[in-house]
Amino acid sequence: MRDVDLTDGPIAGHFRTLAVPAAMGMLFSTLYNVVDVYYAGRLSTDAQAGLAIGFQAFFIMMSVGFGIGAAMGALVGNARGQKDDAGARRVAMQGLSFALLACAVLIVLGALGGPALIDLVSEPGAYREAATGYFHWLLAALPGFLLAYAGNGILQAHGDSVTMQRAMMAAFLANIGLNPLFIYGIPGLVPGMGFDGIAVATVVSQTGVMLYVLRAVRALRVLRGAGAAELRPDATRYRAIAGQMAPTSLSLVVMFASGFVVQYALARFGGHAVAAYGIALRIEQILLLPVLGMTGALLPIAAQNFGAGQAERVRAALWFCWKAGAAMTLVAAPLLWFGGGMAMALFTDDPRVIAVGHAYLRVDSILFGVYMMLFSINSLLQALKRPIWTLWISLYRQGFGVAFFVWLLVGVAGMDETGVWLGIGAAVASGWLLALAVAARVAGREIGGLRA
Repeated sequence: MRDVDLTDGPIAGHFRTLAVPAAMGMLFSTLYNVVDVYYAGRLSTDAQAGLAIGFQAFFIMMSVGFGIGAAMGALVGNARGQKDDAGARRVAMQGLSFALLACAVLIVLGALGGPALIDLVSEPGAYREAATGYFHWLLAALPGFLLAYAGNGILQAHGDSVTMQRAMMAAFLANIGLNPLFIYGIPGLVPGMGFDGIAVATVVSQTGVMLYVLRAVRALRVLRGAGAAELRPDATRYRAIAGQMAPTSLSLVVMFASGFVVQYALARFGGHAVAAYGIALRIEQILLLPVLGMTGALLPIAAQNFGAGQAERVRAALWFCWKAGAAMTLVAAPLLWFGGGMAMALFTDDPRVIAVGHAYLRVDSILFGVYMMLFSINSLLQALKRPIWTLWISLYRQGFGVAFFVWLLVGVAGMDETGVWLGIGAAVASGWLLALAVAARVAGREIGGLRA
């Protein structure tokens, strides 16, 4: 079982240890989603649009899981940096019980409010019905997602990003077989479920991911012999977890709410525009994977070293992340600009969907490096136990910024789908400037500034 001390040894080596497996895990996670998009496309454009909207609604609830994972990475990582094994154990066990309680609450809230949320960003018809059915089935997958993310945060705080990589590789391979099995069934034996089968395949495979990750968590040295009694809610620990989790989760809620704003703006142009956005996002995610692996690795590295009082290593980690991310941008940006249309054509033969999606990917190519710096700043702020700033940045960039600039370019200037893409670009660029100012201020107080 991996249990790495990130406060000693070369920074570059620790990034390789964490970032490469994390990026590979996210690659297979994205490919998992690509399989879903592919099979939805074989059914209809309405199915692809329904998949995009239904998953967007579900992701708002999943944001709690991402927040718990980030909280575990920061809190357990700080405790590990302080060599406080008992503290790391208590936080880890309380994080798992927190995730269980969150699952119960979110399933109820999702069942009550999810369909209304979908209605807000869709027109009556086939793709709204597809989105609603897909969302309802996905509620059964919520425990698998939240507990897996909580467990992965604990593992990453110990320097282990390999476990999630292996779990997602297995889930991707399983999804290739489960999708057609549940969609089409077995003639004469098992009836097919149609579009809903995509969601059922997710429930089955994600439950497997959860079980595999929790098995690895239980094997950690600091958790050996842990019992069910340690899962009993502790108000003090819950407050600490919630305080670290809430800004991250709310930032993601704002991000996905921003996605609904975009889909609302696109709805006026037709289902093909909504489908194009859903496909283009998957392509974008694939090329962002190395960046996400790198910036995700920054969190446990910076958290352990901040806990150990080694400010110079925190700064060195940030600058290494930025330099490596800049190199990745030089590769990815041309691929998005010139190859976006060909990538879109892998998922649809609708020329309108391809054209609209390629336009988005060209704007995205210009923003690629900006996204890299934003993600790394978020990881730094979480590691320094100042996640509230990630919320304020998100509220501006993805709350106000997207809504304002899209309204300005589409609602006032009367632009078509391109106005939506340019509005996103304006919000991201201005949010990046705000994030830099915030990072400089917080780093000045906590680690003596940003300069390495």
